Amino acid sequence: MLLLDLTHTSHTPANTGIQRLARSLFAALAHRTEVAPVCFDPFARSWRPLDEHELALARGSLPAGHHRGSRWTLTQKLRGWSGRLLRATPPLPPANGLVCPEIFSPLVATHLPAAFAAAAGPRIAFFFDAIPLTHPEFTPPKTVARFPGFMQELLQFDGVAAISQTSADFLTGYWRWLGVPRPPAVTVVPLGVDLPARGDTSPAGLGALSQVLCVSTIEGRKNHLALLGAAETLWAEGLNFELRLVGLPRPETAAAALREIDRLRAAGRPLRFEGVLDEPALAAAWRTCTFSVYPSMIEGFGLPVIESLAHGKPCLCAGTGATGELVPGGGVLGVQPADAASFAAAMRRLLTEPGELARLSAEARQRLVPTWDGCARHLLDWIDTLRATRP
Repeated sequence: MLLLDLTHTSHTPANTGIQRLARSLFAALAHRTEVAPVCFDPFARSWRPLDEHELALARGSLPAGHHRGSRWTLTQKLRGWSGRLLRATPPLPPANGLVCPEIFSPLVATHLPAAFAAAAGPRIAFFFDAIPLTHPEFTPPKTVARFPGFMQELLQFDGVAAISQTSADFLTGYWRWLGVPRPPAVTVVPLGVDLPARGDTSPAGLGALSQVLCVSTIEGRKNHLALLGAAETLWAEGLNFELRLVGLPRPETAAAALREIDRLRAAGRPLRFEGVLDEPALAAAWRTCTFSVYPSMIEGFGLPVIESLAHGKPCLCAGTGATGELVPGGGVLGVQPADAASFAAAMRRLLTEPGELARLSAEARQRLVPTWDGCARHLLDWIDTLRATRP
């Protein structure tokens, strides 16, 4: 049995990249092995299995919401307090491994030894990116201050699963720079998608308005200002298309992009900003778009790129870093530099050259993309390797 730490995911309705990984990996692992989803209860001050409400959030059975932080119900708080006083909190089941697919908090990190004690086998953490260190200007100050500690806490694990080669290279390089003598094993476990039914994935018919889709949280590093500037350039040239933005705003770094969205909408530009969509509505948005743009300047992986490909739709993204790793294979156009002029040129190409759009669309439909089942299989195989070599 594997313990799966879902402390944050089981207490938030948000469905951003880390939550998509945690929820999808939970489902994929459960199809292949016995999994016990657990959390650290700050009110009980101990680890425990999830309750039914927490399981529903961890499985994504409840509607996605606009709140990123953790929320604990009054019932959960009272149960935790009473469990601590009466020493009645359910214990963790014995397991032969532990997987932490989230960025754990300092409180969780302090109590990791108790979770390690319940897991006799390899203990695995996921590593997403080093953006708080490399680009602190795009990161909330609390996260910047917290991150060096998190990088040190990863050294407690037997292995770390990085979500891209870019992230893996930074992590191993950082530990070399620190002079860590025996760091944990590191492997690359690419993220995946649940493949949709490939019905009609063709773009809108002749005469219909082209739709450019961007699925991403709204925050500084996601580079929406460049996308909005590119769209305004093309609208000013007379190109007729709709830009559709889907995603949860992150107030700390989203203000400039949100102001520009309001300005363009007030000017009558064909711009739709819908915030968070549930899974059926999001799938419909992918089906009806002509192509997608993911303008982010720096990523740990770039999940919307392969989500676009899974729906048979081409994607324009930054051609360097982790998203640059996704360009080879077809259906993706890498943009360098990731600025408004370059994105305008790439968008113009697909909006005015039907042959180029058709070629990239065909490549997207034919491309094999990683799946969550493949992600789980890769992770389990690696855990078995670590188990065989672990002292």
